[in-house]
Amino acid sequence: MSERYDLVIIGGGTAGLVSAAGGASLGAKVALIERDKLGGDCLYTGCVPTKALVKSARVAKLVDTSEDFGIKSGSMEVDFPAVMERMKRIVEKAGEADDPDRFRKLGVDVLLGDEASFASPEEINVDGRRLRAPNSIVATGSHAVAPPVSGLEEVGYLTNVEALSLEKLPKSMTIIGSGPIGCEFAQIFARFGCDVAMIDMVEKPLSKEDPEISAEILRCLEADGVSFHGGFTVEEARTEDGEKVLSATNKVGERSELRSEEILVAAGRAPTAGSLALGNAGVGIEKTGIPVDELMRTSAPNIYAAGDITGKLLFTHVAEYQGRIALRNALFPIKTRADYRVVPWTTFTDPEVARVGMTEDEAREEHGSGVKVYRKEFADVDRAVADGETAGLAKIVTTRRGKILGGHIIGPDAGNLIHEIVLAMKKNIPIQTLSQTIHVYPTLAQINQRVADEYYREKLFSGPATKAFSAFFSARRMVRGRRGL
Repeated sequence: MSERYDLVIIGGGTAGLVSAAGGASLGAKVALIERDKLGGDCLYTGCVPTKALVKSARVAKLVDTSEDFGIKSGSMEVDFPAVMERMKRIVEKAGEADDPDRFRKLGVDVLLGDEASFASPEEINVDGRRLRAPNSIVATGSHAVAPPVSGLEEVGYLTNVEALSLEKLPKSMTIIGSGPIGCEFAQIFARFGCDVAMIDMVEKPLSKEDPEISAEILRCLEADGVSFHGGFTVEEARTEDGEKVLSATNKVGERSELRSEEILVAAGRAPTAGSLALGNAGVGIEKTGIPVDELMRTSAPNIYAAGDITGKLLFTHVAEYQGRIALRNALFPIKTRADYRVVPWTTFTDPEVARVGMTEDEAREEHGSGVKVYRKEFADVDRAVADGETAGLAKIVTTRRGKILGGHIIGPDAGNLIHEIVLAMKKNIPIQTLSQTIHVYPTLAQINQRVADEYYREKLFSGPATKAFSAFFSARRMVRGRRGL
């Protein structure tokens, strides 16, 4: 006999937890199924633990360069086991909010430790039980996948999951992939004292970012000792003399071999849907994820999906947003559409890389010659100079009239600084208003104002405007001269 619910949610990561808590708070009878622990990848193998390591790596760098600030600290030494223990404590603390009992107290029926599978569009099997609900949400996330490299499985490799379980710092590491995960781990391990190399088919790391930003992060990574091999396709892996060896070739046939103690794969992710039996529910799935419409609805009209499983913008904050949209549409007849016009994201390297909206090239492709670009370097911001963190720049892309199409920051605290631009885009606030808004001095936030000031510098202090002002003041001086003033 089926147990009846208003909503069944499969997956206890960010999207699933948001949906479950919201549904129960609204008075719906909700079941939440999770095969492992509540919290998902973000808590255990993604955002939280990696940010803990980013902080430790930043402290290591600061200690190593303390004499630049007039502080003698002796030689820097990384206690890797202590670093990893701190990371685990932080994960445990952050996980308190995801305790199953907390959700049970909200009224959620939490089912842990077993795989769920669809028996029909309205029926789900789990642990010998059959749950029935008019609507359900699939939020089972994604997992790391390795590229098709001959011999890689036999040689062995790490993903982000295994890298966060290391007990000993490797002497050397080769990272396949140079996206956000690859770049963050590259800098972390390099600052801990590991000899790190990155290899990728693209020419620069963070290749989806504005090319100017990608070039800048490459310089920063290289300054930390990371060697980057761009434009190479890894073809073979083998073990030789106790080392793991990757053989790669570029477009012109040049070969390269990289040797290291460990290989870390950070070259993409795939949807996690193994046991769901989606076909029984009429839910389609592709290589990148479950396709959904603007309502977060799958090919089955009563089944929704949210988070990484959709293959759309694999970020925790997007998963939270999608979870809320899916919940509303699953429970209520008045539907809400997802809007991805303004979605920011950050890569937590040092300096951080933050973005919202279009790159310069994307804007020119869509808007043509009317696109304007304004930029300022952190070296021109007094607070950055005082902090000794002058690497990086901010860049705002606009229409001719000042409508913001995109914002890009690489620099200290970029992940926080980008939100002023995010709000401006969301509320259609033009770049002129950023310039006219008083910003506290001296703060890093002045970078946004300084970029916006360039709009007026171009409009008022160059070209025809300058000539007009010059003529105006010249005429006024002549008038005052005739009056003897």
